[in-house]
Amino acid sequence: MGSWLQLLLEGLAKCSGFLFVVFHLLTTFFWSLDASFSVKQIHSMILLLMDDLLIILRLLSTHSNLTELSKFHFDRIFPASNRVVSSFERVLALITSHIGQSTCTCPSVDPHCCFPSQILTIPFLWRFFPHLKEIFASPSVSCHYFHQMMLCMKDHINVLPPDIAIDLPGYACLLGNLLEVAGLAFAQPESFTMAIDFATVATFLLEALPSLQSSNMGSKEMSEDEMVIDDEQREKVLNLGLEQQITNAIDPRFLLQLTTVLLGGFSPPNGSHSGQLDEKHVAAVTAVCTFLHATFNILPLERIMTVLAYRTELVPVLWNFMKQCHENQKLSSLSEQSPYLPADAPGWLLPLSVFCPVYKHMLMIVDNEEFYEQEKPLSLKDMRCLIVILRQALWQLLWLNPTAPTNFGKSTTDIFAMKKHPLEFLQHRVCVVASELLSQLQDWNNRRQFTPPSEFHADGVNEYFIFQAMMENTRANEILKQAPFLVPFTSRAKIFTSQLAAARERNGSQGLFARHRFRIRRDHILEDAFNQLNALSEEDLRGLIRVTFVNELGVEEAGIDGGGIFKDFMENITRAAFDVQYGLFKETADHLLYPNPGSGLIHDQHLQYFHFLGTVLAKAMFEGILVDIPFATFFLSKLKQKYNYLNDLPSLDPELYRHLIFLKHYEGDVSDLELYFVIVNNEYGEQTEEELLPGGKSIRVTNENVITFIHLVANHRLNFQIRQQSSHFLRGFQQLIQKEWIDMFNEHELQLLISGSLDGIDIDDLRAHTNYTGGYHKVTAAAIFFTFFRLFCKGFS
Repeated sequence: MGSWLQLLLEGLAKCSGFLFVVFHLLTTFFWSLDASFSVKQIHSMILLLMDDLLIILRLLSTHSNLTELSKFHFDRIFPASNRVVSSFERVLALITSHIGQSTCTCPSVDPHCCFPSQILTIPFLWRFFPHLKEIFASPSVSCHYFHQMMLCMKDHINVLPPDIAIDLPGYACLLGNLLEVAGLAFAQPESFTMAIDFATVATFLLEALPSLQSSNMGSKEMSEDEMVIDDEQREKVLNLGLEQQITNAIDPRFLLQLTTVLLGGFSPPNGSHSGQLDEKHVAAVTAVCTFLHATFNILPLERIMTVLAYRTELVPVLWNFMKQCHENQKLSSLSEQSPYLPADAPGWLLPLSVFCPVYKHMLMIVDNEEFYEQEKPLSLKDMRCLIVILRQALWQLLWLNPTAPTNFGKSTTDIFAMKKHPLEFLQHRVCVVASELLSQLQDWNNRRQFTPPSEFHADGVNEYFIFQAMMENTRANEILKQAPFLVPFTSRAKIFTSQLAAARERNGSQGLFARHRFRIRRDHILEDAFNQLNALSEEDLRGLIRVTFVNELGVEEAGIDGGGIFKDFMENITRAAFDVQYGLFKETADHLLYPNPGSGLIHDQHLQYFHFLGTVLAKAMFEGILVDIPFATFFLSKLKQKYNYLNDLPSLDPELYRHLIFLKHYEGDVSDLELYFVIVNNEYGEQTEEELLPGGKSIRVTNENVITFIHLVANHRLNFQIRQQSSHFLRGFQQLIQKEWIDMFNEHELQLLISGSLDGIDIDDLRAHTNYTGGYHKVTAAAIFFTFFRLFCKGFS
């Protein structure tokens, strides 16, 4: 006992030395003990030493800088009701809080021996000293130490002691302790400056963390970039308790506090919508965006997106900031003030990396009336401006100033890539999230147009770009895959047609001789087609197929199939199989087709038929045959392997959608409605009840969980009920049509590829591009034909 006490007494000659010794004392007690000791046993040992530690209080009176503090402020800091606090904790509290007081005359403390670097790096500090946590959270103390840490990290000074254990690195222990105390500190008044420093420090520490075990559970395989990380770095794993301390601390309440402190003074009702941005505004946006950018790489997004989207002013504040910067051409000011960005980096990278995913999440629950009529959360005018900003940002990142190719895949949460290539990874993230948001805004525009479709097209798309886009492994081709809406639909349709032609040529479907000839009975066309098409391999399906029809008498019909009979065959199959009377498909109120959830009650082989019909549709598209099948948009989403959300529900069940929107805006107590997390299915008179959550029959819908209930009901109807039918249809479809071909088009455009345009025929264009024998004159047969054809089309329309 005497050895550490002697060191402690010697260290009292100087404040910084005292703190250094205290650190060694704590590490000796807590982390040098045999692993067999429990936390309870360690705590008991500490209590045995409290009597010896009382000497510290007496010796403090000899410390010139603390004499007055201990004499006049001890009772104020430790009132009688709190005298149960251990003596040792009182000493730490005195040493911690005397910094910055009028009685403090200590010289500049060596950062290596200061409180944050020594005491705050002790794992789970507040569990042992909860009272010290309250002292540290006081405004003057937390402000001083956060600023001190910020200066060290800004200058890249490593002041942390050696790690106690490989799974308890000092920087991670420091982060866990800071996150736990930050909530208390943010509750204090005038905490804006302190929050700026905290966000800077926390961002630095978050970026140093290894990949967390909890966020990787069930994740995809490692990327190539992660695989090249040396074995030593890849093996670094945090102590599970420390990991839980960090992830649990960044909870919705904490995020709400942080964003409120930093952005509360700049919300649209309080902040100006025009004019110059002051340094405080820029600093707040920089701090929030850098912290959240790092957090998005650590935590599962579903844990934090809801609170950021619905309970904070993050979206309106960031949008107001970006709009002002765009109008004043001041976006570069953000990169100048951000320690995360090089001075020459685009200033809009950080705001977009945060704004896009949060706003995208918000749009999942916004209903049609809010978006189009009430113009929430952004006005339609602002939406048009946002489309311009996103389009220009994507075009600059992908085409005008592309970064060196770095293989990030489609991941936006790769901690290893972020460490190795921070700027390139940030640019990659913006490309992904901006593309996803712009695609979602295009979906809203397709539902009800609020801006011309051409507003989504980049200004620089020309013939050279289209030529490059047709070739694999070119920059233009990559843009076509990642942000296809930047390219006009007609150009993408030409590329798609060329891809189909190349595929047909590779498989010899343009040859004169067919490898397969079908014999189809007219009165059993669906059954014969099902049996004969299913017998073909994928390679055979891409080849030429010829058809011979057999009439009701069993006699082959005359004629040679030069392509016309096969086209007639495809039209007959689709007409029969997609007829709602056959039971595989149902139609919406707008007569749009989608899989019948109850198809299994009608056909035993219903899933095999969906696979077959997917192949039929793909073969029609592969051969360039248009078929008149109007699909519902939410079903076409399944061909693109997309998820459907609440705003897709009106096309399927407008009455259910109205009920859910009523529930969303219900002002009373939702629990009074006696709703539970169950849904009743009614197929052909057979009612079944399904739980939306495990144990849903006993989970009542309340004001707190009503949004979750609405999401789950919409998900059940739009995704869950038709999941098997859609999955088998997609498998058959992808036998001939590659996913990357379809990904070039949205659902509206995909319907045009399947059925063609509903617009009228351009007679003048047809006449101008027709070859005439003997020329064209006003009195020729050709002129008379076009005159009557124009009248016919007009009357038909």
